Amino acid sequence: MLLLTRNEVMKLLDMSDCMEVVEKAFAELASGTAVMPLRINITPSDGLALYMPAYLKEMGALACKVVTSYKSNPVRHKMPTIMGKVLLQNPETGDVICIMDGEYLTAIRTGAASGVATKYLARNDKGQKVGIFGAGVQGKTQLWAMAVAKDLAKAYVYDIADEAVTRFIKEMSNKLNLEIVKADSPVRILEEADIICTATSSPTPIFDGNKVKEGTHINSVGSHVPDARELDTAIIKRSKIIADSYEACLNEAGDIMIPIHEGMIDKSHLYAELGEIITGKKLPRIDDKEITLFKSNGLAIQDVATAKLVYDKAIQAGIGTEVEL
Repeated sequence: MLLLTRNEVMKLLDMSDCMEVVEKAFAELASGTAVMPLRINITPSDGLALYMPAYLKEMGALACKVVTSYKSNPVRHKMPTIMGKVLLQNPETGDVICIMDGEYLTAIRTGAASGVATKYLARNDKGQKVGIFGAGVQGKTQLWAMAVAKDLAKAYVYDIADEAVTRFIKEMSNKLNLEIVKADSPVRILEEADIICTATSSPTPIFDGNKVKEGTHINSVGSHVPDARELDTAIIKRSKIIADSYEACLNEAGDIMIPIHEGMIDKSHLYAELGEIITGKKLPRIDDKEITLFKSNGLAIQDVATAKLVYDKAIQAGIGTEVEL
């Protein structure tokens, strides 16, 4: 069995390669060759544990990600709030052939899904501007994916923590060779951005959906529990919504569930799953005035496809530690 550390996963995993396999994974989901039970949630006394298994037949990938969120970890145990590991199996034998750190993998695969959605759903204009809400790790991978998917002219970033914005601009402007500007308010992003990414931990809407420009594409990734949402009902009603998964959106996403419970939309307001767009079962954007919205909850197929990619690259490069159990 191969063990891969966080640093080794970081060395092996690139955004463009990840976007390629994540796109294939969504296509498998739409084509019926993916098996993906809804994630299993367990709530121990002080945290949340999630178990996310999936099988991609065409890609030959079988794995389960175990991810936990313990808010008291930094203070009580000097450990991260969120941790994860991926167990990759040989689909022919069932044996676990690799255990790898899942924290960086999760951040990259989440950005990759938004990158794929942006490729299909955002306008095709050159020199578009991106607005990022949230200057954390996920905001960084979202911007990275947008830069792979589209020709960007400038990016704006907004966060309630000024220090986080400063670090974000320094790191990502060098990484992407892109001009990045601090947005002094959410409205600035709505006024400037052609593509918006929401990657915050806010439990309540972070901007007025009535002020979003026509033609905007939105990637919503920060909220994935029933009682929290980054987006208000106004922008949900105005948008053509593409789900990563109908089931996940209707059972886990407060951005969708709350407007349904309010009676402002019904299930039919979800236009398509991303895999249906990729495989051509449904048309993407039909004009430059539509507001398109990709709701990302994070699916196990993304983890499995990415873990298989990392493992294959590790074997090819001779990276990792072999152990006998």
